[in-house]
Amino acid sequence: MAEPDYARLTRQQKLAVFLICIGPEAAAEVLKQFDDAETERLCREMSAFPLVPEPLRRQAMEEFSGIVSASANATLGGLNYAQRTLEIAKGEHRATTIIGRVGPTDTFVEVVRDVSEMEANQIYNLLKAEQPQTIAFMLSYLDPAKAAQVFAMFSPDLREDVIERLGVIESTPPDLVGKIVRSLGRHLDARSRPAYRNSGGVNAVAGLLQHLDKELGRTLLTRLEEHNATLGTAIRRKLFSFEDLNRLTPADLQRILREVDSANLAIAMKSASEPLRERIYSALSKRAAEGLREEIELLGAVRRKEIESAQDLIIQAVRRLEEEGQVSLDADAESVVA
Repeated sequence: MAEPDYARLTRQQKLAVFLICIGPEAAAEVLKQFDDAETERLCREMSAFPLVPEPLRRQAMEEFSGIVSASANATLGGLNYAQRTLEIAKGEHRATTIIGRVGPTDTFVEVVRDVSEMEANQIYNLLKAEQPQTIAFMLSYLDPAKAAQVFAMFSPDLREDVIERLGVIESTPPDLVGKIVRSLGRHLDARSRPAYRNSGGVNAVAGLLQHLDKELGRTLLTRLEEHNATLGTAIRRKLFSFEDLNRLTPADLQRILREVDSANLAIAMKSASEPLRERIYSALSKRAAEGLREEIELLGAVRRKEIESAQDLIIQAVRRLEEEGQVSLDADAESVVA
């Protein structure tokens, strides 16, 4: 990675570099002059510099030469440095509050790591008395295969609640994360501090469903669509996309194409990759392939929404044929396309 150009840094970034260079004690004296909002902004900037190269250090020291400095060839910064500096300047309680808005603390990372290292049945015993939101939150941090093992241990009703909550988690507010970590921390003998991380969402649900029993995954996804059609559709798209047609056997692809309207196929292929286009052309007769090429060329510009709708119709055909046992997905394909 190229070193940052000092001349292009903002004033705040330059000050952050300087604060890293002078050490936590001296930086704390400087931070005492700022309010919490300004301090938080500076901590964000310090967190963005895990290592300050010598040229950057030298330029910062020259610019801020009026302040006593400490020297090192390459100076460590990052989130831990920001935490130490804040504790000196603001006290541990206020430092924790501010740093919780900047990034995850070591304590939170330790809690997640401890849970991740447990066996599936141990994680289940830890989470079984927790609220669905807490269960969904922790599953979003686990390896999908292990998350699926734990998830399968819960009751059917709880699974439906958890899977829907997991699907809508894109980010978790620091205060809620703090409560969750405190609850789990009591069982793990870990100190609790608020933290923040983007987690969950459609990708997390898709990853979990891929590792569940096929029939269970199909049932859950169907029930989820009944409660939240938008979320269910988004998850289905993650589980099997139009581009995944490229992974099917020639025979299965031909079987699917026989079910598809040629006009709809032409629209769907407007955004298809070249490898997928060639696979589809090769699955058709020479005359049909030439006709499809001409139809695509005559379409002109097509709105993305129309393309996605056309692709969805084809994916629905794939799901129906797969359910009927007329086509099968390859070994790497998602197991819960329903």
